[in-house]
Amino acid sequence: MTIKQRTIKQLIEPQSVMEGAGVRLKRSIGTQPLDYLDPFLLFDDFTSSHRGDYEAGFPLHPHRGIETVTYVLEGEVQHRDTLGNAGSIGAGEVQWMTAGRGIMHEEMPQVRPGGIAGFQLWVNLPAKLKMTKPRYQDIRSDAIREITRETGVRIRVITGTIDGITGPVTGIAADPTYLDIFIPPHTSFSQPIGRGHTAFAYVFEGEARFHDGEGTNDPLVSHPHLVVFNDGDSAKVTTGTNSVRLLLVSGLPLGEPIARYGPFVMNTEHEIEQTLLELRQGTFVTT
Repeated sequence: MTIKQRTIKQLIEPQSVMEGAGVRLKRSIGTQPLDYLDPFLLFDDFTSSHRGDYEAGFPLHPHRGIETVTYVLEGEVQHRDTLGNAGSIGAGEVQWMTAGRGIMHEEMPQVRPGGIAGFQLWVNLPAKLKMTKPRYQDIRSDAIREITRETGVRIRVITGTIDGITGPVTGIAADPTYLDIFIPPHTSFSQPIGRGHTAFAYVFEGEARFHDGEGTNDPLVSHPHLVVFNDGDSAKVTTGTNSVRLLLVSGLPLGEPIARYGPFVMNTEHEIEQTLLELRQGTFVTT
């Protein structure tokens, strides 16, 4: 069977937004050009070397019906919640939080000389799991295996399987793959992606060419940009004189109706109204 290379469906330039108590972010999913990419609801890049962009953080706030994925490249984010959990996410570490039926938590980037660098992704939960018990998967840096190929390509496997290595994040409904990939100059890289899975790449350092289907003039994509792929079997990335570092993320679409209100994502407006009622009554979070 012929392998079909995935082509570019949409190229997104991140938009500057303000969230939390005054944190400046670069948002690629959850914007007017790209509201939703089933099963992915939001993608933010919170990288900054200016303390005023991030020090206000994200004070206590609620979530329901989704999973949030925080990946820190540099610096530290301290977190706590109303269920008694607390800790920090440092350089190279990941927190995959399943909000499920409801959680109140805060995330506070710590001021450091080098600033902060990292990403947050929101993943939708299927209807059958929206009211599941909240849980955390806190993944330390040394638990994330890095593959180095003869070409010099380096791949950190957060979730999914590549070259026989399976990432430490498990039990996620969307069957995701989340890879942090460095590709040196003058190198090609291809990654199989299941047919029918949604896939995107986020270029955050350098530049690379992505397959356009013509094979003659693949477009050069520089950082920061998000590339949404058409369906196919494999994504191909090729570098020229410069290297590239990117995230490659894919997941199984849910194909379910979405009712969305800020940090709550359910299937019906009635479920959203019920969530807001619980917040007002003080019954939103249960142990």
